Amino acid sequence: MTVTTRRSVDELRAIAEEGAALGEVDAETLMAWVATKFAPEAMTVACSMADAVLPHVVARYVPDVEVLFLETGYHFPETLAMRDTVAKALPITVVDVTPKQTVAEQDAEFGEKLHDRNPTLCCQMRKVDPLNGALEGYEVWFTGVRRDEAPTRTNTPLVTFDEKHGMVKVNPLAAWSFDDLNLYSEINELPVNPLLAQGYPSIGCFPCTRKVAPGEDIRSGRWSGTDKVECGIHV
Repeated sequence: MTVTTRRSVDELRAIAEEGAALGEVDAETLMAWVATKFAPEAMTVACSMADAVLPHVVARYVPDVEVLFLETGYHFPETLAMRDTVAKALPITVVDVTPKQTVAEQDAEFGEKLHDRNPTLCCQMRKVDPLNGALEGYEVWFTGVRRDEAPTRTNTPLVTFDEKHGMVKVNPLAAWSFDDLNLYSEINELPVNPLLAQGYPSIGCFPCTRKVAPGEDIRSGRWSGTDKVECGIHV
């Protein structure tokens, strides 16, 4: 469900600028502000289902918020189980966002294991393009991007105007650490993807995700052995 009449780009940009002016507020203060600016149906969450922190933080202020899950066809079984568990445990509405092609159809057109030969194209077709379509009609989206995840995310703002999608983008957990995330999950007794405890601090599609050794960068297990560091959603 999306808003019937979406506000103009100029109106949304002005709201984003107002949000940026709040400065480094905590997630609760930020969410309380966002809830005064947007109708519930104008808001959506993008969640990879590594944990349930972001949906929980948002749902406290926006009950039944739609949570977009990119069903790439390449997820670990644990991630799919996590999606189902979170959908039942929290007052949210999980929406599976699927690519135009199934994995089999993609293999038939581009050859098997495109993710090994051209991971950027694979991510574009199975993640970026589907999300672009799913975001149409919303005015604001929430992400779980954190500054401590990678050098490419160091300057992530709490609120910004997403020029690519013409909407407001809110990153309530930007200033959180991995430990903050785990503590919040523990305090609120939230479900957690079991892969996190098995050496996968950053979870993506199984062909492009490996375990991370102690001392390695959190996202070093993503697209290991290539120069790729982002799927393309947040760049």
